Amino acid sequence: MPKFYCLILFLFAVVISLRTVAQNDSTTKVSNNKVVLLDTIQPKKDSATKQLAKKDSLIEKKHHDPQKATIRSAIIPGWGQAYNHEYWKIPIVYGALAIPTSLFIYNNKWYQETKKAYDILVNNDTAKFDEIDPKLQGLSPETLQYYRNNFRKNRDYSVLFLLLVWGVNVADATVFAHLKDFNVSDDLSMRIQPDYNIDTKTPSLSVALNLRDKQHKMLPASF
Repeated sequence: MPKFYCLILFLFAVVISLRTVAQNDSTTKVSNNKVVLLDTIQPKKDSATKQLAKKDSLIEKKHHDPQKATIRSAIIPGWGQAYNHEYWKIPIVYGALAIPTSLFIYNNKWYQETKKAYDILVNNDTAKFDEIDPKLQGLSPETLQYYRNNFRKNRDYSVLFLLLVWGVNVADATVFAHLKDFNVSDDLSMRIQPDYNIDTKTPSLSVALNLRDKQHKMLPASF
């Protein structure tokens, strides 16, 4: 009987030892004579997947916003073109705006001069005759009134022209900001392909126009 109990204890000890060894093997790893817990080992990330995810995330961050181009161009002419990276358009914008601006300054100046001269002559204010511009002296009140009305009309037209050019500047920035998101690669083209109809025995041409937007695919980032 004692031998039987000793055998049972021995088998029980062997079972416990084998179970402990199995648990240690599943949770540890020997590396360079060091025991490392497997739970602390981080899986290596795929470098190619990380680079693609980073590239796609940068593309999404640099997404062109047409609304920003519109607002900026409406506040300051040429700012929207600068946002679209079309810097060569900025001198054209300011050159176009300079024309109605100079016309406004010129017509407003002479409107004020003719108006003052007309008021002096109509009121017969002899003390202010010297204030009349030399180019307007000797003109009749009717002539001064005609010039005054024309300068005022041209001044108002120059304001409308200025607003029109400003609006074209905003429209240009908005349209080309939208075009930034379209595909302008070789796929965006008109293809002409010759063909031959066997039934009618006549040659023909087929035209294919491919239009499609850029599509950005986001890869799931691995952590």
